[in-house]
Amino acid sequence: MSTTRRSLLTALLAGGLSPELMALGLPGFAADAPELAPLRGLSGERLDAPHVAIEGRLPAGLSGRYFRNGPGLMQRAGKRYRHWFDGDGLLQAWALQDGRVSHRARFVQTEKFRAEQEAGRFLLPAFGTAIAAERPVRGPDSVNVANTSVLLQGNSLYALWEGGSAYELDPATLATRGVKTWSPELRGMPFSAHPKVEADGTVWNFGTANGRLAVYEIGADGQVRRHAVLDVGAPAMLHDFVVSRRYLVFLLAPITMDMAAVRAGASMVGAMGWNPGGSTRVLVVDKADFSRQRVIEMPAALVFHFGNAWDDGRMLRLDYVESVPLPQFNGAAEQIMRGERPAREVSTLRVLEIDLQTGRLRVAARDEAVEFPVVDARVVAQRYRFVWYPTAVDTGARWGFNGLMRLNIETGARERFSFGADTVVEEHVLVPRPGSTKEGEGWLVGMGYDVKRQRSFLSVFDAMALAVGPIARAWLPYWVPYGFHGRFYAA
Repeated sequence: MSTTRRSLLTALLAGGLSPELMALGLPGFAADAPELAPLRGLSGERLDAPHVAIEGRLPAGLSGRYFRNGPGLMQRAGKRYRHWFDGDGLLQAWALQDGRVSHRARFVQTEKFRAEQEAGRFLLPAFGTAIAAERPVRGPDSVNVANTSVLLQGNSLYALWEGGSAYELDPATLATRGVKTWSPELRGMPFSAHPKVEADGTVWNFGTANGRLAVYEIGADGQVRRHAVLDVGAPAMLHDFVVSRRYLVFLLAPITMDMAAVRAGASMVGAMGWNPGGSTRVLVVDKADFSRQRVIEMPAALVFHFGNAWDDGRMLRLDYVESVPLPQFNGAAEQIMRGERPAREVSTLRVLEIDLQTGRLRVAARDEAVEFPVVDARVVAQRYRFVWYPTAVDTGARWGFNGLMRLNIETGARERFSFGADTVVEEHVLVPRPGSTKEGEGWLVGMGYDVKRQRSFLSVFDAMALAVGPIARAWLPYWVPYGFHGRFYAA
């Protein structure tokens, strides 16, 4: 095989083969579920498309870089990861300028990736796959896959994974620079994949280890302003949080970890326990004084992602997506890695109100199948109206989302668009229109996969007119494994 899929594509086309025949990966993988084909993964190669074909016309004001991260390598030497979260991080960069689009993708050169790439086989245990360690595991960064999200600060691009440190890359070339240490005393402390960035550039983030919760406040200049390690009995897995003007809010699900099982060779997923009769603890931390905390209990709920939050000093309001319980979620994540469609159990959105004076909670639920909520970055931690999601519209047995939805949190009004059953839609982010100040005035930008063409694309929508359909799509000459999260940075 050539060292790059682009070279391979050129050779195939020269020989008269179409992109639809590029069945790279496992023979017969997902034969009965073709929408799962990108989960075959890559083999560690680079992707390059310096001139991407555009359908429609890109808006004149849409200029910048869209960085996106996700699991890209799923198998080595005949052994395949069991869980979607295990794959090594593949960092993508889309460049949009003067109506032109280019794309490149590079694997994050973590310590783990380099060692396994040289050996040609798995050497270290993964989150959901039990693998006997053939190298010393000195801490979380020994198994860091840097595969979940991104953050750009100045000339540093960070590939993020909730279990370990951020990995720093060159944003122009995607070359890996190495592990980021925010301060000496925080060396090796996990830095989660969901930092919240307020309008002034302030970054809030967290990390968990052994039941402790590290909290970070970082300035727009990349310097740590404050940090603390809180002994709050954090669960074995905590993926996201939310911030308002005064508070940091965490939903601590009833997830336990059997460390004896881990030491005996079980994967982290295999050693996790879920207590359906337990409580999810709502932890509210004062941003001005991390020692001021409040815990309120609610029924057990598994939450991966939040949209936003705001407070007026008396009431705290936030939205999130509630997943199916942990055993079902992990079971589905393992099924798709085998190329099998999981049962059609969906994640749905919630709006939570917390009376800070009485401690009472009120939850409003909706039934649309959604995930990966995003808001306009200009309203993070402030009062807001709109949240955007990938959504499933009449997908039948097919896995994944095939449309986009905008919800007015205040009125409940929604707007949707569906690509149809032969498209899988990934997370889309809100890009403000240059010079605009109104919430939602801008474009929704994200990726998708066309099942019949077996090609990935970038789509652009007017964020306030989803039903009209995409303004433009930029079609890659190849497919890319499904990712998790990204951010757009205007030029």
